Amino acid sequence: MIRLRPEQPGEEAAIAALTSAAFANAEHSDGTEAAIIERLRAGGALTLSLVAVEDGRIAGHVAFSPVTIGGHEGWVGLGPVSVALVRQGKGIGAALIREGLSRMRAAGHGGCVVLGEPGYYGRFGFAVDPAITYPGVPPEYFMALHFAGHTPKGETAYHPAFTG
Repeated sequence: MIRLRPEQPGEEAAIAALTSAAFANAEHSDGTEAAIIERLRAGGALTLSLVAVEDGRIAGHVAFSPVTIGGHEGWVGLGPVSVALVRQGKGIGAALIREGLSRMRAAGHGGCVVLGEPGYYGRFGFAVDPAITYPGVPPEYFMALHFAGHTPKGETAYHPAFTG
């Protein structure tokens, strides 16, 4: 049985180890995902950090953090998302993403952006929005999910934790 909940104090090392292992062989990874989460946490910019717990162990993690779009605030970015290698493909990542998006919507955020595989993130409602951009990546890999309210336009900026 998988239980989803916010991370608790003292779980930082387990989340870092899980994230490092999950991204170790990913072709799109630069190996900084665990450090990004730590820098977000240290900077007070980890809007939501959810874990999936199975048999007393952390089997998955998802992070949400603030972004600005064209200088406007109120949206969040999804990622990194990590699942233990032996549990990948079992729906844990999808459950974390759905729960996180639900919480972000309920918290009053205007929407969420993600940089990732269109086929995967499209099933959560993410789609390319030509008015919301992110420089330096193929546009089909940067997607948005609108929750409510005004939709900003312009270039997206992630928290400085993403660049070190």
